[in-house]
Amino acid sequence: MTTQFKVCNCNRTMPLDARSGAALGAALGVQPLPVATELCRREVGGFLGAIEGVDDVVVACTQEQALFSELAAERKSVAPLRFVNIRETGGWGKEGGAALPKMAALLAAAALPDPEPVPTVSYDSAGHVLVVGPAARALPWAKRLAAQLDVSLLLTSGSAGDMLEERTFPTFSGSGIEVKGWLGAFTVRWKQANPIDLEVCTRCNACVDVCPEGAIDLTYQIDMSKCTSHRDCTKACGAIGAIDFMREDTAREGSYDLVLDLSDTPLLAMHQPPQGYFAPGASEMAQAEAALKLAQMVGEFEKPKFFSYKDKLCAHGRNGKVGCTACIDVCSAEAVSHDGNLIKVNPNLCVGCGACTTVCPSGALTYAYPRAPDTARRFKTLLSTYFSAGGKAPALLLHGHERGAELLGQLGRMARAGGRLRGVPARVIPVGMHHAAATGLDLWLSAIAYGATNITVLITSQEAPQYVDALQAQMAVAQTIVSGLGYEGVHFSLLRADTATGLDAGLAALAPAQAPERRAGFNAAAEKRGTLDLALDHLLKNAPQKPEQIALPAGALYGQVMVNRDACTLCMSCVGACPESALMDNANAPQLRFVEKNCVQCGLCEKTCPENAISLAPRLLLTEAARQPVVVNEAQPFHCIRCNAPFGTLQMIENMVSKLSLHGAFAGNINRIKMCGDCRVVDMMENKSEATITSLKRPH
Repeated sequence: MTTQFKVCNCNRTMPLDARSGAALGAALGVQPLPVATELCRREVGGFLGAIEGVDDVVVACTQEQALFSELAAERKSVAPLRFVNIRETGGWGKEGGAALPKMAALLAAAALPDPEPVPTVSYDSAGHVLVVGPAARALPWAKRLAAQLDVSLLLTSGSAGDMLEERTFPTFSGSGIEVKGWLGAFTVRWKQANPIDLEVCTRCNACVDVCPEGAIDLTYQIDMSKCTSHRDCTKACGAIGAIDFMREDTAREGSYDLVLDLSDTPLLAMHQPPQGYFAPGASEMAQAEAALKLAQMVGEFEKPKFFSYKDKLCAHGRNGKVGCTACIDVCSAEAVSHDGNLIKVNPNLCVGCGACTTVCPSGALTYAYPRAPDTARRFKTLLSTYFSAGGKAPALLLHGHERGAELLGQLGRMARAGGRLRGVPARVIPVGMHHAAATGLDLWLSAIAYGATNITVLITSQEAPQYVDALQAQMAVAQTIVSGLGYEGVHFSLLRADTATGLDAGLAALAPAQAPERRAGFNAAAEKRGTLDLALDHLLKNAPQKPEQIALPAGALYGQVMVNRDACTLCMSCVGACPESALMDNANAPQLRFVEKNCVQCGLCEKTCPENAISLAPRLLLTEAARQPVVVNEAQPFHCIRCNAPFGTLQMIENMVSKLSLHGAFAGNINRIKMCGDCRVVDMMENKSEATITSLKRPH
């Protein structure tokens, strides 16, 4: 199956002509590409002809994506249809005339097959929404939404200027509100704090009439700061029993599909709340936007399961000790949690940012849609095509598919209109990601090995602070490695921008760094550490400098374990705790051995060691010694004083004798500590002067 490319030089606003089409075709390994100027209008026949078959069709226009998709649907086309932006990303800019290699790269990447399908996460929403907040804000929105959704109302305070009228939807009041769950499966708990229970209240106004302080408004909530506890309202309510100042059972609970939280301070504090939960605050514009989204969230929904978890690789915990918590700490959706020795990821809360996979040192958590090998293939295709078309010193600009793509579009348009901005430089290749935090050390170093001179991640104010911190930490490790190998320049950076002007300035300041003279040809491995090995091997082989080791920042995923031999008793607790087989014993001798290549610096050995004899030293060892077991401690074996069989170590027995010599169980028999288990039992049976359980007599 082949791919057809439809390139449109929209009204001749880009430097594309027949010669450019031939150059693009050569770089892509196909026939010269015809360049249209009005593909969505006068020349639409060229598009309609291309979609008649079954070949993939790549349209170099995102401006009219909706129109082209509609035309394909009307024709009942089965041809896979893809769209790519070559206009705002390069053709419209000061360097548009030199952007042909980038255009070829973007076209080639767009022609790649879709990622393999993954399991999906399903949501089912019937539109039952809980509106939470003060009456002045929540009651009007509850009335508006009731026409489209199944509304329940939870008031956190009353309002003298509003009133509850017909009982058109369930209404509650409360405080201490807790929200858990996700779209279609929210559980909300609260306490019935106000004496008036709105679900029991008949709204007869009897309590309002008799209250001398005017403490009860027409939302039927008592202002306790005004109430003097004369209880006339309780008498007026009578047998209805809606008012109870001594209520003991205050716990309330409900299940909802959606939550509209109109509180001043959101009930859920995480940066990325679950789908179906909206907290627009006091902004009327934000409230209206949330209401529109709520109306659209009725029905059945699906999303990819973005992550894959291999518990055998996880370094979170062992034997009740917790080591690595990187994924838990970074998740802004609170989708990752502690689960004994392992972690647990809630797929319903996961939003697919990929930050957990970026910081995972062992590769236990991996990005599943797309997989890391798919993303690496995309990088490799972009860069190899760019070089084939004559490009030099390429930089990859990784950005989120929402705000990041929007900023790039704005920059291209502003560069075209008025020319005050430069636009995206010809050597900068934008790469849209599901989220800016979705890639990490393995893919960045692979991209440098493929020939990229810069890896820049576009960060906007929408990104969670913990994502920014994690990316900075990972980039510090990556930069330390390539700088340690002698590659000059700044290869990895975050570009913070919230405006097209800021993005333009950041891109203009991006200077090419040094890349390997020979570009790598490997394909990324399925596991993170495997891809890192391939990238590091290539970078080292072509490095200007070849050091034996590189000191890394704290928290790096490579390093050695330092053992204090004076303190270590070779109890081997660290061996049992190590999840990666970096620490090993020796069946033939009392030795503790260490394989540095396997170590992920999780710290479990350090936390498990009863003598506090272990510490971590982050570094990247680049010699063959990293793969070989190294003896980090050994001791003289201790021989049983009775049968001479070796057991334990001399230091261990000496420590036990020192600590247990005054213990009642060993008083007068301290030599038993120096015996093996079998001889200890024999000695106890031979010593008739000791009292045994069988010699005790039942008292009369």
